[in-house]
Amino acid sequence: MRAGAIRLWVAVMLACTAVPSQAQEREATAQETRLVRDCAAKHADDGEGERECAFKLVADPCAEKDGSNLGTANCYRMEEAIWDRLLNENYEELMGSIDDKRDRDKLKEMQRAWIGYRDTTCDFYWYKTHGSMSVPMNASCRLRETARRALLLAFFQKI
Repeated sequence: MRAGAIRLWVAVMLACTAVPSQAQEREATAQETRLVRDCAAKHADDGEGERECAFKLVADPCAEKDGSNLGTANCYRMEEAIWDRLLNENYEELMGSIDDKRDRDKLKEMQRAWIGYRDTTCDFYWYKTHGSMSVPMNASCRLRETARRALLLAFFQKI
């Protein structure tokens, strides 16, 4: 085999074994978005938001329709997108409520550290399992961590 052909073959093989794509197949409906948002608002003060709102209302019912690893992961990613929008709104509201520049800088620092934590933790599923189960496990982790963070940022607004 020529060197160029070998390099091409290696590139194709590496692409086939890379960490799975994080693509999301569909957007959440307005009703699905409303379910999560209403639940998060309802449980804003009782500490039950993660248990009552994450997975139960959108991701799990969606995943029941398509039990494949990729289908389940896509359902988790869809709900994660809802929580991510809520997280960003909560972050902006919290940032707007802080007058001191040093405190705003600490909020930014905290959030950057959390993003690194979330990504490192959730991506570890791929490195630990190296299999197709890592796809829904990663997506589940990202949904859970994003929901937790959205709820925490909402809590910080109340104290």
